[in-house]
Amino acid sequence: MTAGALLLAAALDALMGDPRSLPHPVRVIGRCIAWYDKFVWARCRSSRGLLVAGIGLAVGLPACVFGLSAGLLSLAERLGGLVGSVATIWLAAATLAARDLWDHGRAVERPLLAGDLPVARQAVGMIVGRDTTHLSESEVARATVETIAESTADGIIAPLFYLAVGGVPLALAYKAINTLDSMVGHRDERYIDFGWASARLDDVVNWIPARVTAGLLILSAALTAHRSYDVGRGWIVLLRDGGRHPSPNSGRPEATMAGLLGIRLGGTNFYDGVAEERPLLNPEGRAAEPQDIAPALRLMVMTSWLGVILAAGGRWLL
Repeated sequence: MTAGALLLAAALDALMGDPRSLPHPVRVIGRCIAWYDKFVWARCRSSRGLLVAGIGLAVGLPACVFGLSAGLLSLAERLGGLVGSVATIWLAAATLAARDLWDHGRAVERPLLAGDLPVARQAVGMIVGRDTTHLSESEVARATVETIAESTADGIIAPLFYLAVGGVPLALAYKAINTLDSMVGHRDERYIDFGWASARLDDVVNWIPARVTAGLLILSAALTAHRSYDVGRGWIVLLRDGGRHPSPNSGRPEATMAGLLGIRLGGTNFYDGVAEERPLLNPEGRAAEPQDIAPALRLMVMTSWLGVILAAGGRWLL
């Protein structure tokens, strides 16, 4: 994959996002995971069996995705240079989620600012796993900002990192791992064994991108030089609170975002009616407000383009 193809893929994602009318590899990956999940649970309930089946899924699916995508691109290149280039750009764009994250964030922000809390709750429910039926205005804003921060890492910077390191096949393998974590990498009774390997593998592959994202968020705030951002506070909260999150990675961009915006993230979330306490990030900060979504989205956009520049530069050097 050339640096130019990567730039075109980022531009295509910014222009189109994820049109639901077109096929998307991540949706295919999701269907495969769902099928395997049902297949295993129909035949195995022992803790050891579920653990082994989960390890097989965590290793096998990304490997298959890598091999199939590499074969598909090789075939496309043999059909013609233009066909190969189009396939590469389209698949690379499918690994990125900047436009989708922008659209989802705005879909929450608009009704919140208009005072339509029920619609805002419904919109935020599309991007978070927590219960949203009874969220307050501030809690909806907090959930949205947390998602913007986390998804900047695993939906944008991480795919760019793997596109730079290994091209489309490696980036798609990463998306398979990330999708596995979101679907089965839970700590509840059903997935504690079956999803263990997927969750641990996701922790490994996101370790570098999460920390790169935190640094790029701070650089974006410094370059923007907008009064909404406190760059010094961003550094302080990242270094102090970044490791408090249950995830070894998500806390880094979330803590950085909390410090830059001067808001308090974390706290009590409900999942299927069960309360889960998350450590507070920047506990001295104020409660999140609807007006915090726009500056969070601006940081996401700036960070995305810095990531694109770095990734394209990396491909050019390679």
